[in-house]
Amino acid sequence: MDTITIPKNEYKKLLSRAKAYEKLAESFYQNSMKDPVVEIVADFKNTGLYTNEFLKDLEDGLKKSSLSKKRK
Repeated sequence: MDTITIPKNEYKKLLSRAKAYEKLAESFYQNSMKDPVVEIVADFKNTGLYTNEFLKDLEDGLKKSSLSKKRK
């Protein structure tokens, strides 16, 4: 692995941006799971664009996701 050396102030700036991104991403995913799983799947189904197999997989995946479990 190659080593790259950067000034400490540049490191701090990059670290700050990384933490801000993580916080934003966490907020985005928490907000995306505010609706119950059955409502999310129903929204997908109502578009008529997805197969029943996909919808079943989507529902199973959402029910197993850590975000869904945090809501309970």
